[in-house]
Amino acid sequence: MIGKEVLNQLTAYKQGMQIQEVKRKYQIDKIVKLASNENPYGFSKQVSTFFSSMEQEFEIYPDGYAYDLRVSLAEKLKVNESQLVFGGGSDEVITLICRAFLHEGTNTIMAAPTFSQYRHHALIEGAKLKEVPTVNGKHDLPKMAQAIDEQTKVVWLCTPDNPTGEMIVKEQFEAFMQQCPRDVIVVVDEAYYEFVAKENQFDLNRNLAQYDNLIVLRTFSKIYGLAGLRVGYGIANETIAEKLNIVRGPFNVSSIAQRAAVIALDDEQFVQTTKKLNDQVKQAFQQFLDEINWKYYETHTNFILVETPIDADEASLYLLKHGFIVRPGTLLGYPDTMRITIGKEEDMLQLQTIIKKMQDEIR
Repeated sequence: MIGKEVLNQLTAYKQGMQIQEVKRKYQIDKIVKLASNENPYGFSKQVSTFFSSMEQEFEIYPDGYAYDLRVSLAEKLKVNESQLVFGGGSDEVITLICRAFLHEGTNTIMAAPTFSQYRHHALIEGAKLKEVPTVNGKHDLPKMAQAIDEQTKVVWLCTPDNPTGEMIVKEQFEAFMQQCPRDVIVVVDEAYYEFVAKENQFDLNRNLAQYDNLIVLRTFSKIYGLAGLRVGYGIANETIAEKLNIVRGPFNVSSIAQRAAVIALDDEQFVQTTKKLNDQVKQAFQQFLDEINWKYYETHTNFILVETPIDADEASLYLLKHGFIVRPGTLLGYPDTMRITIGKEEDMLQLQTIIKKMQDEIR
């Protein structure tokens, strides 16, 4: 068979149905997509202004060093420019980490279930997996620490976790890092960092200074609303960042994406407004779930993983036919759940109406 043998055991990423696809299939005019944890409020108006007046030289390759974005982000994060590595979304940085540090004869440790791309790319590189079951949707850090052996090269920590939205507590993280050998890379995926309450956020600079085996991942796809442009980044010590840049493609983030990210980074008001609205709508939706006795995981993000008292796939399909795209938990390792992005207030109120109707009809 052509290609790596492991590819015969894997499948391509299965995205959720897209808006136009649902419109065509079910003949529905209005579709609300609540499946991919995108920002329902769009993106910064300053980015819109950039697009409307854009004079981009598309025939020129992008800046492979991403100078403007690198300088702006380093200043905001208070890190050195050489500590940053950029990718087409943090997904690509995950790929780079696997390419740089994993190979046959090594193993990598992660929670199970968690974000699927750690597993996917580790297997492609030939590494063995050590998957440690979550406990009530949370990482079992003591058991993950116990799983480390001489062949372990990378440990993946997702906080807030996807798909549960649960956080790793700071004290538990520090205890884990104290047990982790310094020659084992620890990746902390903070794709939803900006949605987390300030008192629960990890101290990036302190952790980077204290742990030289740490890589932190973040993205412009979530709260910044630039998912369609694909910009993510990793922060690490200069030695690790250099290794990742060696395996990175030379022009992997487009010129438009770089410029939009610089502008979005400067609009802190948009970020804070998004977070405030998300928190308000999320709290109201949680109250609704409490009223109808649907259980859910504690979430620190812009999505919520809901346990459905009826078949989750059937429930997801029902919502789909009524114009709401959600992510069935069967695709996420939690078969009795649905993951629902927190949308705009008016859309979430309509969703509540549909859920009540669904309960009456399916029972």
